[in-house]
Amino acid sequence: MSSTTDHLDSTADPKLLEILVCPITKGPLEFDAARQELISRSAKLAYPIRDGIPIMLPEEARKID
Repeated sequence: MSSTTDHLDSTADPKLLEILVCPITKGPLEFDAARQELISRSAKLAYPIRDGIPIMLPEEARKID
């Protein structure tokens, strides 16, 4: 038997991902399921998703090329 909380532990809520934007550029984010990150191409940052919760703090983000 699978519960909703089991699902949320493994991935972020799709409806939440639709409304989130980059806190720096206010631009769109791409969801990287393999790395559990939200990618802001314009800011060149990848925001981590921990326990199904996007961490939208620039100081927590990983720089990308």
